[in-house]
Amino acid sequence: MTGAEQHAAPGAGERRGPVVILVGPPGAGKTTVGALLAERLGTTYRDTDADIERTAGQPIPEIFFEHGEPHFRALERAAVRAAVAEHPGVLSLGGGAVMDEDTRALLTGLPVVFLDVQLAAAVRRVGLDAPRPLLAVNPRQRWRELMEARRPLYTQVARAVVSTDDRTPEDVAGEVAGALELEK
Repeated sequence: MTGAEQHAAPGAGERRGPVVILVGPPGAGKTTVGALLAERLGTTYRDTDADIERTAGQPIPEIFFEHGEPHFRALERAAVRAAVAEHPGVLSLGGGAVMDEDTRALLTGLPVVFLDVQLAAAVRRVGLDAPRPLLAVNPRQRWRELMEARRPLYTQVARAVVSTDDRTPEDVAGEVAGALELEK
């Protein structure tokens, strides 16, 4: 039985929740690696940013611009809490989710992996002209500032840190599975 199967069918008293939770900045590969990892483990993939957009009925940039960041963060906090409680597969969180103290507390002790990436690799993957509200002005400098604030929080909640720089998503998914001993 794989780690995913063991996790999906917990015995009495065992905690249900994601088999792995991916955190990291934009461009780290959370979506691509998460989907590959879920396929590899024979489980499902869920992204809290997609949950937020579905619940709000609008894209994240519109939520930011129409309602502000505090409103978005409240939606994000609720989406993370629901996903952690409901989803037994691979879960990825938005890049800023770790900024919330309640979210960090919720993640404590869970199988969290920080997908780390340097600016140059992130730019190659997603560019910085994509509609990302927190990167709207001077995106390279803002990305650096966000990472300076977030990197310690990513490492605080993570059981493992996996660099995604200059690596294929398949290699990263394999390292994540190995780091959490999800495959036998």
